[in-house]
Amino acid sequence: MQAKRNPEYLRATAKAVEEFQEALIGFLALHQSSTSGRGIAPAVFPREDVDAGELEAARQRVAVASGRASAAPGLTSTFYNVQGIAEPVDPIAAWHSIATPKPLLEPSDILTACGQMIGRLDQLVLQAEAEIPPTTGVEAMHPLIWGAARALWNDGHFRQAVTAAAEALVVQVKARTGRHDMPETAVWQDAFSSNPPKPDEPRLRWPGDATHRDVQSMNEGLRRFAPGVQLTIRNSAAHGVDEMDAQDALERLGVLSLLARWVDRCELVEVG
Repeated sequence: MQAKRNPEYLRATAKAVEEFQEALIGFLALHQSSTSGRGIAPAVFPREDVDAGELEAARQRVAVASGRASAAPGLTSTFYNVQGIAEPVDPIAAWHSIATPKPLLEPSDILTACGQMIGRLDQLVLQAEAEIPPTTGVEAMHPLIWGAARALWNDGHFRQAVTAAAEALVVQVKARTGRHDMPETAVWQDAFSSNPPKPDEPRLRWPGDATHRDVQSMNEGLRRFAPGVQLTIRNSAAHGVDEMDAQDALERLGVLSLLARWVDRCELVEVG
């Protein structure tokens, strides 16, 4: 999954930066700024009235928060070029240097970087949301189908989304019939077979009077349709190598959703 295309991940990262910023401000409140030796002496040093335990607790809060926000500089390309340092300096990873000799950055540099990262992450969220493939009607599909496909769909992996949805559906049918001993297409053929159920071989049947023409039509249709969906939709998606466009995938998910709803309505018929 590409992080920059995931709005939820970007929002969580922005929140992590905000929490880091708050923790750092709390840490700085226990310190006072150095008045001499800029770039040589620590940028800040503890106030004399601060308890050592309180200081260490604040340091740990910043350390944990910095770890949680560590992805932000890379996502937003927020780094500092520091004279004498070959590689760009990560403002979050370098926070601890403010309390050591020859600090890489000043506290104001880190706080400014936090503001920039939060703003850039907000923009990345807007961009990611604008680039999410259209989902008109998708959310109203059968929850099993959309639940299996959603993450892959939102990441633009349409063929894999169709495969995941089809596999989730056949797994549900296997669980319902107890037929875990058969290949997927055979599971559908067996479930809707016109033969009467046998011990350990239950059938799925459309509800209603089995002699009624409409019920007979549905049972006969499902007998042909369900294995056909497995062969034409699941197998072609799972074994294909080319990406599938959104419209093609949407139509295939619609077929799977319809089949899933019909399967839900079917009754499990067992011997005895």
